[in-house]
Amino acid sequence: MFNKNFKLIIAGLIIALGIYQFVESNIGNGIALILLSGIFIFLYFKNEMILLAFLRLRKQDFEGAKKWLDKIKDPETALTQKQQGYFNYIHGLLLSQTNMTKAEKYFKRAIKLGLSMKQDLAMAKLNLAGIAMTKRRKREAQLLLKEAKALDKHGMLNEQIQMMKQQMKRF
Repeated sequence: MFNKNFKLIIAGLIIALGIYQFVESNIGNGIALILLSGIFIFLYFKNEMILLAFLRLRKQDFEGAKKWLDKIKDPETALTQKQQGYFNYIHGLLLSQTNMTKAEKYFKRAIKLGLSMKQDLAMAKLNLAGIAMTKRRKREAQLLLKEAKALDKHGMLNEQIQMMKQQMKRF
């Protein structure tokens, strides 16, 4: 909603006002303002539109997720690098149902920009492996599956990886 630099300016002003409240012996107001500034600092690192799109994805509302992502007008300037990675990651997830070629482009860009969680990176590589397999690029799919398995430390994607390997044996 707000530019990333604007969020930091707002947080700085609220912190300054909080310090002023401490100096004026209004400790409760100062603490409340410092905590309020934490929201803007949090939203600097985690874009609110991307968070809302993730919430829509969890409810399987792909149209709603697309609407929230469409509200980000210029992702290159409005988002940090990791946020741009997640922006592309969500677009890839949305397009993986319909347009494999565009989804592949978004997943590759998301991996290049970086994702914070290894689980998300593993999921992106697993999706890329599925796309490579449908395009008959078996070697690339095997390499991506191996990378996804290495990134999946908690074993949350084991079932999908095993299914993908079974399908690969059929080719």
